[in-house]
Amino acid sequence: MKTIIVYIALAMMGLCTQFLMAQEKNIVEKVEELEQEKKEIIRSEKEALKKEVEAINEKLAKEELTIEKANGLKEEAAKNRALNIENRIAILNNKIELLKRNGSEYLTGEKDEISLRIGNGGGNDDILLDIKIKNDKNKKIKYDKRTYSNAVVAFGLNNVIVDGQSLDDSDYKIIGSRFFEIGWAWKTRVFKNSNILRIKYGISYQSNGLKPTDNRYFVENEDQTNLEEFRIELDKSKFRMENIVIPVHMELGASKAIKSSESIRYTTRHKFRIGLGGYVGANISTRQKLKYKENGERVKEKIKRDYNTSDLIYGLSAYIGFSDMSVYAKYDLSTIFKDSLVDQNNVSLGLRFDL
Repeated sequence: MKTIIVYIALAMMGLCTQFLMAQEKNIVEKVEELEQEKKEIIRSEKEALKKEVEAINEKLAKEELTIEKANGLKEEAAKNRALNIENRIAILNNKIELLKRNGSEYLTGEKDEISLRIGNGGGNDDILLDIKIKNDKNKKIKYDKRTYSNAVVAFGLNNVIVDGQSLDDSDYKIIGSRFFEIGWAWKTRVFKNSNILRIKYGISYQSNGLKPTDNRYFVENEDQTNLEEFRIELDKSKFRMENIVIPVHMELGASKAIKSSESIRYTTRHKFRIGLGGYVGANISTRQKLKYKENGERVKEKIKRDYNTSDLIYGLSAYIGFSDMSVYAKYDLSTIFKDSLVDQNNVSLGLRFDL
């Protein structure tokens, strides 16, 4: 046992010696690099001064400068370049002194590792001591991953833009007509080391509801769908289109960088943001719900049919908000009804939450 302890002590002494020698070698190599950098500074500043003097001489030859003015500019340029050399070399001299005085604490470079394994010669199963010394102070900082995902929920008021008609004269109730949207979105920052601009894209389910005014409901007459008055008093008349769409937005806004010794993370909480873009998708369902009382009985009708609605849905959308909540607006460029004599386009305004 004593023999093993002696071996371990000797090995530890050897390990420390190897480590110190490796660090000393790194210091010497770094000092040599800095000395070479000093020579490069002198060379580059002299080359820059030479070009400045040549430019002054060209202006002098073109009589754009007097001899006195040219000599003054040359003297000033030489003085500036001399000060540049002095200041830049002083910085390198300070680095050299820090390295010589403090050693590895001020080294920069790749991670070093010294490993020692002690055994009795019987293979990996007979290892008595396994020591590793690492210097990972200069571990590369990891930036935040480029893409995150989250749920999106939006809801609010819904209505229709009709050619030659204002919303004040709408055929649909302002408060009773509503929209709802739920989906999943991915957000990818455009720039590698900045989060100022992001692309937001995903897939969403949209439900656009309309409540006709004046006791009317939708009637499908061949390729035309029109509002007509119902034969008796309606308790409820509601028309709904359901869509699956792919929204894409360019999102612009500030974010906070959370920095640590190992990583940089970005967050948009408590920050303003604005998104501009659009969506494209398909109509998956159109239905109408009617409620009324007839012959003393309450009747509920749920009618699901085509109603000549557009199959392809596309439009523009935008949002502006703070943190996870935004004011949200969308406008269908596609018309509600394919062959309608008057174009009718769905429009929505409400709140959006990126959860």
